[in-house]
Amino acid sequence: MSSRVTTATFRERKQSGEKIAVLTAYDYPSALLQEEAGVDAILVGDSLGMAIMGGEDTLSVTMDDMLHHTRMVSRAAQRAMVIADMPFLSYQITPEEALRNAGRFIAEAGAQAVKLEGPAERFGGAIELILRAGIPVMGHIGLTPQSVHQIGGYKVQGRDAASRERLKQEALGLQELGCFSIVLECIPADLAAEITASMQIPTIGIGAGAGCDGQVLVMHDMLGWGKARFTKTYADVRAAMLQAFKDYTEEVKSGAFPTEAHAYKLRQDREGAAPARSESPYASVSPRG
Repeated sequence: MSSRVTTATFRERKQSGEKIAVLTAYDYPSALLQEEAGVDAILVGDSLGMAIMGGEDTLSVTMDDMLHHTRMVSRAAQRAMVIADMPFLSYQITPEEALRNAGRFIAEAGAQAVKLEGPAERFGGAIELILRAGIPVMGHIGLTPQSVHQIGGYKVQGRDAASRERLKQEALGLQELGCFSIVLECIPADLAAEITASMQIPTIGIGAGAGCDGQVLVMHDMLGWGKARFTKTYADVRAAMLQAFKDYTEEVKSGAFPTEAHAYKLRQDREGAAPARSESPYASVSPRG
């Protein structure tokens, strides 16, 4: 097994120019496949509020939700770095509460880093305290979904001169604080490339063009659920699942499933008696196999 991807790996990738591949995951089987595929880092995103929980935004996601899903991902990820999103109100109230919550992701859920949204001028105290405790922090600027009501919806950021300059300063401010990487979400590609060129730490883009040091996508978006312009469907898993569910329902109703091949029979030993011990029907099922 290859050694764990760390913040040092991120710095090395920035220097060498090798791109960094990040995906979201929220459960053990998905994280296991991402680990096998060679993804560099797995973000347990608060996007689970929409992708998994059916919400309209990320604001209803709690610490308990995030810890639950981060634990599952951490059990699968032996090489990929696990980064946990700090949910709404887990770091905005006081720096001390932010530290306590960040520490829970490391100690209780097995993450190696946390991510939080917003600039240093608003959350510098929280970030500094978390970093002082030895917990790596990934920053996040541009479109910040936890501020969706404040910014007036899910809109591209940095399209005018003033907001472009503000985003450049926010990126530098997070770097100066000590963040090991920064997510740039939904900003013009030329601005993202300019920010990336000015930084000593890697940028991870989502809807920010090809000029970033790496990319992140929401897993469900790239598997057929996504409709955003910046999302590419790599496999239409949604359509395949829908067809499978339809086929199953039709076969159950018609009686085509189950057949004798899916049923168990009483096994007789040489004396004609049933065996004393039976194998579990799940004995051959192994997620890692």
